Amino acid sequence: MPALPEAFLGRPIAHRALHGPGAPENSGPAIARAIAAGYGIEIDVQLSSDGRAMVFHDYDLQRLTGTKGAVQQRSAAALADLRLLGTEAAIPTLREVLAQVAGAVPLLIEVKDQDGTLGPRVGPLEDAVAADLESYSGPVAVMSFNPHSVAHFAGAAPQIARGLTTDAFTAEDWPTIPAATRDRLRDFPDYHHVGASFISHAADDLDNPRVTELKNAGAAILCWTIRSAAAEAQARRIAQNVTFEGYDA
Repeated sequence: MPALPEAFLGRPIAHRALHGPGAPENSGPAIARAIAAGYGIEIDVQLSSDGRAMVFHDYDLQRLTGTKGAVQQRSAAALADLRLLGTEAAIPTLREVLAQVAGAVPLLIEVKDQDGTLGPRVGPLEDAVAADLESYSGPVAVMSFNPHSVAHFAGAAPQIARGLTTDAFTAEDWPTIPAATRDRLRDFPDYHHVGASFISHAADDLDNPRVTELKNAGAAILCWTIRSAAAEAQARRIAQNVTFEGYDA
């Protein structure tokens, strides 16, 4: 079980990179801003139709590009032709982001669920991420809400630190996930099975006794998403680092 690199417990981690006016989330300009400020970077990856890991949060393109349709329905080249939020920034591949970061700051990669219900239909995106990371030497870690994804990644890239993105998994926040799945995931039962060394937990649920239990057992505790200095101070009572946006951390 590879440990989370110490670099992730230093400067705060910019959520979807240091995005703001002129620098859309998960974009090259937002990544450049985070590097210049010395922040760690959290990004999301989705799968293109031709099997490339693309740095993009949503399953659908509409919110960020104004174009209808799913990321998975377009090739990497077609996705690169789209522009983010009216800027000149394009949707980058993971390989492009790795070349841009080049180990300057820690990089936390969230693999978005491709199953649809946090189930076992995973593999192609995890394999694409593992292949892209094969020659990367900077501080990097991978996580997902889907434990099947983390387990698959453990087989594909066992040398890279991996963790679970975790939550209270309420029906309100996860309406498309079966109740039985939500009930099971709420206590993070797969933490040891997938060989995780950290969790990134919802900030509003950090008082969860299971978080304290894992921390006492040696797990690194990150959290998401902090949006003020006051919230950061509160979260750091438990979390060792925060993922933030919208203020100067």
